[in-house]
Amino acid sequence: MKEPSIADLGRYENQTITGFFAVNAKQTRSKKDGSPYFALTLGDRTGQIEARMWETSDADDFAAGDIVKLRGQVNRYQDKLQINVDRIRLANAGEFDLGDFVPKTERDVDELWAELNSYVESFTDPYLKALLRAFLDDAEIAAALREAPAAKSLHHAWIGGLLEHIVSLLSICDLAAKHYGVHRDLLLTGAVLHDIGKLHELRWGTNFEYTVEGQLLGHITIGVGMIEHKIDAIEGFPPALRLLVSHLVLSHHGKYEFGSPKLPMIPEAVLLHYLDDMDAKMQTMRAEFARNVAAGRSADEVTDWVRSMERPLLNTAAFLDKAHERED
Repeated sequence: MKEPSIADLGRYENQTITGFFAVNAKQTRSKKDGSPYFALTLGDRTGQIEARMWETSDADDFAAGDIVKLRGQVNRYQDKLQINVDRIRLANAGEFDLGDFVPKTERDVDELWAELNSYVESFTDPYLKALLRAFLDDAEIAAALREAPAAKSLHHAWIGGLLEHIVSLLSICDLAAKHYGVHRDLLLTGAVLHDIGKLHELRWGTNFEYTVEGQLLGHITIGVGMIEHKIDAIEGFPPALRLLVSHLVLSHHGKYEFGSPKLPMIPEAVLLHYLDDMDAKMQTMRAEFARNVAAGRSADEVTDWVRSMERPLLNTAAFLDKAHERED
């Protein structure tokens, strides 16, 4: 985590700090003499704080949503900490970790990336391996895939969330392929590519939002287009395999009312839909249990109503642990 974080600024009261912060809000206001000053709301992964910059000359090249490097003094105003900024500039690429400003995966991204590549290297089908290598060896796609959230606000909605979700799904798809005797490489290809369109559907920075392309087309349509483009560059790619890969992506939401253009019609598509949905729901449950504790409730209590699952939830392990404590 970067230093100083907003949560730690109390230790720096009446001191000058230098650090990186996200600009959550920026307003230009007028002082009593009519000259302008900036009223800022700064944030990072640990919280947010108000800031003021009284001299604005040569400091207007940043906007809300940017990451900035600043120097300023931490003071208390009306019993709240505030930063009086004397210098500020846009942060340069490579100077900061985006995960310091928004939620990020708790897994090591390099380890996740290595795990993903190890699955691809285990493929026996040369065309499906070539297809996935075309994605993973594309520098722009690889960089985005290491950062992208899996959603704007639901499951795995954090930096690195899509990669974390894909690797988790690969693990359970690998087990299911062996158990049910289906086409392993095809199912695992679906696991890697089913949400690949989210790289263009979503925009991530200091917040997550949909792109215009994402709003108009959605990640399923975008993903099929990306796959078709990569397949066109692979000489001799079998038309039947192209059809099956496209079907996996088109049907992975499982139902028309969930946005699937087609229903799953092959064993691998049925498995992909249910395993994808299961992985998302299990992550939602873990997040809700953590939120319950963060809200000051006992871990064994039932959560509030969870909109995405249309029910409250109960942490079995915590509930049984508490029950055993009472019995003892």
